[in-house]
Amino acid sequence: QVQLVESGGDLVQAGGSLKLSCASSTTIFSINVMAWYRQAPGKQRELVASAISGGTTNYADSVKGRFTISRDNAKNTVYLQMNSLKPEDTAVYYCNAKTWRAGSWGDYWGQGTQVTVSS
Repeated sequence: QVQLVESGGDLVQAGGSLKLSCASSTTIFSINVMAWYRQAPGKQRELVASAISGGTTNYADSVKGRFTISRDNAKNTVYLQMNSLKPEDTAVYYCNAKTWRAGSWGDYWGQGTQVTVSS
């Protein structure tokens, strides 16, 4: 079982920056994929960025060049650095962990943190 706790959401003006954190209850070294999703009002949850344990990262086209995901294995924490924020980045941001254990995937979610970008 993996418990995830996000923090860092806030109200920020367009063009500003925020850094989200996701603390894991278990060592993230053993987690196959750590990712950030977001869900805006009335929209489906979408993948923002992911980081595979081997080091590969992937980003949604809408955030490429502005957001950076990073893993700190020593602190069991994943970060999402968000720069040049836009009003359309407003959403609840969720941390997600996927683990491969005994032939099956485990899928874990945090409670979410609100990011609001004002124009």
